[in-house]
Amino acid sequence: MMSKTKKTVVVGMSGGVDSSVTAYLLKEAGYNVIGVTMQIWQEESELDMEENGGCCGLSAVEDARRVANTLGIPYYVMNFRKEFKQYVMDYFLDEYLCGRTPNPCIACNRYVKWEALLHRAMEIGADYIATGHYAQIQRLSNGRYTIKQSVSTKKDQTYALYNLTQEQLSHTLMPVGAYSKDQIRSIAKDINLLVANKPDSQDICFIPDNDYAKFIHENSNQVIQEGNFVDLEGNVLGKHRGITNYTVGQRKGLNLSMGRPVFVVEIRPETNEVVIGDNADVFQAKLYANRLNFMSIEKLTEEMEVIAKIRYSHQGAKAKIRMVTDDVVECVFEEPQRAITPGQAVVFYEDDYVVGGGSIIGTTLKE
Repeated sequence: MMSKTKKTVVVGMSGGVDSSVTAYLLKEAGYNVIGVTMQIWQEESELDMEENGGCCGLSAVEDARRVANTLGIPYYVMNFRKEFKQYVMDYFLDEYLCGRTPNPCIACNRYVKWEALLHRAMEIGADYIATGHYAQIQRLSNGRYTIKQSVSTKKDQTYALYNLTQEQLSHTLMPVGAYSKDQIRSIAKDINLLVANKPDSQDICFIPDNDYAKFIHENSNQVIQEGNFVDLEGNVLGKHRGITNYTVGQRKGLNLSMGRPVFVVEIRPETNEVVIGDNADVFQAKLYANRLNFMSIEKLTEEMEVIAKIRYSHQGAKAKIRMVTDDVVECVFEEPQRAITPGQAVVFYEDDYVVGGGSIIGTTLKE
């Protein structure tokens, strides 16, 4: 059994600078630190894994192992392939096939990096898990845990963490949320970590070439059917290559000669149609979301003013939210927002704290 004189924390180490400095900061704060890299890539050759890199490949494992050796902490690689395939890859495929645009990182955070890793960490006697996310966990006066935006607004990652549960938050540490990226890199240099200048990974880790359509074609047992581009009145404008190739707001790659810029306004999986319109048609002032998770409050009982973000890169906009059914929230913006996309998350903030969020259904509620 581990000694309980000090709290024990399992740090998810991706081989990057943020998680590496997380391990260092927690060790310096007096925790028993254990480094763990989550093996999530599916069965393939070592060469493929090396090329895929990111937070999944062999290079990530080797970088994390070297950091752990430098810090003098135990280090393990744990297999989470099954969980990753079920909750992230299969979900990603299903959402695109249903005409939605998913955010796999949110699913990975909720079900793999937290649920699965936390369960494994508790099994080995740890008190907490920790990650290198730019966010801050706080317990409010009402007793609930929530996430506060990081000191570094530019790097803030709270949007992708809205779905964490109270149980998960109560056993999580996120020390880098109190620092800027430059400060984190500076700390890494000061303690001679080889990953101090390692660039951040950008793409979805299981699609390193960023070709979503190719991934869906190769990994789905469904035949992706061609269908019609239609305008807002239903007039056929041309043929599309399959709904998995498109997302709301898209302009490039449509191959339509309309004499003016046109955009994807809606995807209709039930009729296999992609609706095309002008830029103004992509702006909407209202959305509905389900699969809700509330964080700073237990539930939404009355209309509330918030700042709502509809994608990771969205700056956020003033809105009012209210429940319309037990599991559907209506969000009305002060000003119309561009490309409200079904499948993406909407996250609500109040005073830099995450109120909660959900998965966007659309801009109307269908009967």
